[in-house]
Amino acid sequence: MFSEIAPQGLTLMASDLLSCPHGFTTRFGGVSRGIYASLNLSESLGDDPEAVRENYRRLKAALGVEKLCFTKQVHGNTVRTVTAGDAREPFDEVPACDGLVTDRHGLGLIIFTADCIPLLLYDPVRHIVGAAHAGWRGTVADIAGRTVEAMARLGADPGDIRAAVGPGISKCCFETGPEVPAAVRDALGDAGEAFIAPGRSVGKSFVDLKGVNRALLLRAGLTEAHIDVSPECTMCAPEKYWSHRATAGVRGSQGAIIRLPGLN
Repeated sequence: MFSEIAPQGLTLMASDLLSCPHGFTTRFGGVSRGIYASLNLSESLGDDPEAVRENYRRLKAALGVEKLCFTKQVHGNTVRTVTAGDAREPFDEVPACDGLVTDRHGLGLIIFTADCIPLLLYDPVRHIVGAAHAGWRGTVADIAGRTVEAMARLGADPGDIRAAVGPGISKCCFETGPEVPAAVRDALGDAGEAFIAPGRSVGKSFVDLKGVNRALLLRAGLTEAHIDVSPECTMCAPEKYWSHRATAGVRGSQGAIIRLPGLN
């Protein structure tokens, strides 16, 4: 189950399954103005850099993060294993990837969305965390499974991993052309049909990206009881979340952030 939390004046969503500091940001609690109001975390969409830096300062303080590892997202399935030496500040250059994992305590991981599906993962037994950005291309390329595999290389047992599939565009609003359902069928075979429904016009379909990611997490070895899926649709709630589709791209970005408790 997802709940709203408000650390230090921010409004974040958190999953009861993840017993470590984490959050899916909303638009509330920052200092950005105009179309970016108020907790915009995008470094590349035209917001005032000083406002973005202050937004990050507030987010890091709220979750007790001193060092933060960023993603330069390319809608792929590359997952990086990171340590404190990979930490960066906003507007620093970072390598391209759509997922991060670490076993270093106190190190924050962040990914960014504005309709795509954010995934946060935690192994409470071996103390490993992961974060992944799952657009439709990354979803069908199994960024979810790749993140689980990267955590397993650090010692995680997939059966112990908890995953939160955060707020993102839901089946009600994700209407696509034929390329997306075809890719879902390629990724999941006949099981993919459960996540596809006819669209409003010929050649269109509604696709459940959250459901696809859940299915891929199950295929990677997670148990049903260890996967929490947010019911919130970013396109249905553009006053709360950044939605690329709802704003025709005139927007900021939210983040999904996680860290292991404690310090190295």
